[in-house]
Amino acid sequence: MKIQYLFGLVLFLFFGCKTNIITGKNTLNFFGNNQTLFPTSFEQYRSFLREHEVIVGTEEANQVRKIGGEIAKAARRYVEYNGQADALNHYAWEYNLVKSDEVNAWCMPGGKIVFYTGIMPIAQNPDGIAAIMGHEIAHALADHGAQRMSLGIVQQVGGLLTAEATKNQEDLKREKIRMAYGIGTTVGGMLPFSRKHETEADKIGLTLMTLAGYNPEEAPKLWERMKAQSKGSTPEFLSTHPSQERRITNLQHWIPHAKALADEIKLVTK
Repeated sequence: MKIQYLFGLVLFLFFGCKTNIITGKNTLNFFGNNQTLFPTSFEQYRSFLREHEVIVGTEEANQVRKIGGEIAKAARRYVEYNGQADALNHYAWEYNLVKSDEVNAWCMPGGKIVFYTGIMPIAQNPDGIAAIMGHEIAHALADHGAQRMSLGIVQQVGGLLTAEATKNQEDLKREKIRMAYGIGTTVGGMLPFSRKHETEADKIGLTLMTLAGYNPEEAPKLWERMKAQSKGSTPEFLSTHPSQERRITNLQHWIPHAKALADEIKLVTK
């Protein structure tokens, strides 16, 4: 039975690897966007909006929608530049401002984006909103949601294999192995995977906001404001996100590249 599990896992991983159209990297992704992931995502998004207060007609709500639309247009130029002009045909972009004190924004697969009102004072201006929006749209472009779900499946399958391999061990020993597996795969796998995605989204998002006509210099300033309002942070190796200091440094370093790439995309995709 154990050999069958291992063989199945090898096949599972082999056929689950795809070349990401945005990053060009070979990534773990078991999901077909159009057939399975997007319809589920869209329904979950509609359900979320039904259960929360969506802000409409205010200056902030209008800014979120306007800037979202502009950066989505930039995203289409970005994928066209990468030779993937049809890659976003099944995306259904939507941008909503939801009433909540939480300092957060997120994007579901297929382009469904939410900003919470709690993040707007930190965004502070249209360029700040664009920095956040670029980051969230970058997550959608790079299929980060599907990749995280795929790695979660691998973690679960590994847990089943661990349980099978230790089924004849004493209960206490099995429990220690199970705990070690859970901690090891989370700290050594899931969390670094998530931090990598956040870094990718920061870099792609910086180019998107620049391509849409916004000032990339505002992106590190946004994270300086985030840092100032923070009440302390989790050590980076235990966090799903890079440290704020690392993000600020990265963004400052990437600004010249974002400007140059945005200029090149504008020339190529006139």
